Amino acid sequence: MDAPLPGHVVRGSRTGRPIMAALDLLGRRWALRVLWELRDGSVGFRALQQRCDDVSPTVLSTRLTELREAGIVEQDDSRAHRLTPLGTDLLDALAPLTDWAKRWTRTR
Repeated sequence: MDAPLPGHVVRGSRTGRPIMAALDLLGRRWALRVLWELRDGSVGFRALQQRCDDVSPTVLSTRLTELREAGIVEQDDSRAHRLTPLGTDLLDALAPLTDWAKRWTRTR
């Protein structure tokens, strides 16, 4: 697996600018949903799959591997997945987008 990482060629950037690497990683199918479902703590693979509307195990496994390679997700001793401190920082950075989405919903 090759997770998009800063300094490497990624979609939209031959130089691997950090923001482009982040957007490439987060733009992959199910990546944001996986992060969202891990916001409250560790979750095992099958439970995470169910929380993600039964995403295919292959796609979930691929996303988790990429997120681990990127340093955003890790496995605990029981092999459950959880956010790293960097992953928690990412969700904090996305909080304004959550607020915006709520305001957007009220306009529809």
